[in-house]
Amino acid sequence: MKIQDPAQFGRVAVVMGGSSAEREVSLDSGRNVLAALKARGVDAHAIDGIPALLDALRAGHFARVFNILHGQHGGGEDGVLQGALESLHVPYTGSGVLGSALSMDKTRSKRVWQSLGLPTPKFVALPRGADVHAAANEVGFPLIVKPACEGSSVGVTRVFEEKDLDVAVVLAEKYPGDLLMEALIEGDELTVGILGGKVLPSIHIVPTGEFYDYNAKYIAEDTRYICPGLEGDAEAALRALSLEAFDALGCHGWGRVDVMRDHQSRNWLLEVNTAPGMTSHSLVPKAAAVAGIDYQELCWRVLETSFRESGIVNRESQERDSQPFGGAS
Repeated sequence: MKIQDPAQFGRVAVVMGGSSAEREVSLDSGRNVLAALKARGVDAHAIDGIPALLDALRAGHFARVFNILHGQHGGGEDGVLQGALESLHVPYTGSGVLGSALSMDKTRSKRVWQSLGLPTPKFVALPRGADVHAAANEVGFPLIVKPACEGSSVGVTRVFEEKDLDVAVVLAEKYPGDLLMEALIEGDELTVGILGGKVLPSIHIVPTGEFYDYNAKYIAEDTRYICPGLEGDAEAALRALSLEAFDALGCHGWGRVDVMRDHQSRNWLLEVNTAPGMTSHSLVPKAAAVAGIDYQELCWRVLETSFRESGIVNRESQERDSQPFGGAS
């Protein structure tokens, strides 16, 4: 739905921070989003965390919610917040309960993709107490160990030899929930943003370190971003796969699909982020800029995704906007 007048949004709560492992990133994202919306004339206000948000909503202080919380367990990206907002009949940005919950759980995301024949690295789910060495023998080295339900690369370790496996598991177990072990795909790291049914240009991420870890994402200034990440048919195929993966998990509104491209030019789906970062280092704003969408306009368009009836996207609007940005098809 295209909005021309900021008054049509009503009073907007920009919910940020929260209590997940990604709190600091969310606060950074939230400050940027809040400033951008205010600059466009939106009556937007910061709210820290889900309890404060729900109190304010029950008191009737806000008409809709821009969710820029990251992560689970108070992070607002795992379907819990979305369910609460649905029960209060408060519109909000991004994916609903199903899409949020499935995307947060990387193991179940991969099972959905696997059932549809979409490419994702070989993996083994690791409940607490599982035999990680048996799992490693099944997956094969090199591999990755990570929490199944965290983002921002927290708790992630690349493991090349069995002697390093136990240390990786100890790190991942510092975070709530089960673990995930998957084959390490060596090649190029790419990401694709989705906005209002359209696909943004891909980004090829080139960190100076071994891989795109927390430091490379949010602190380092020497990570290179090539956008679009691919050209011609390869770019079109990557965008199409990313949108298919996004839709398969029941996502809508906006998000980001992370992909590895191996040395044989095969794409492998890693995960979907339903509330991507909006910091100065973040990827969706970089791709949007290449597509001619500045940061303020991006925030406006994300806020427009909150207009849907009974949790269902306005399909007429989505179909109208279904072609990718930047001319690829």
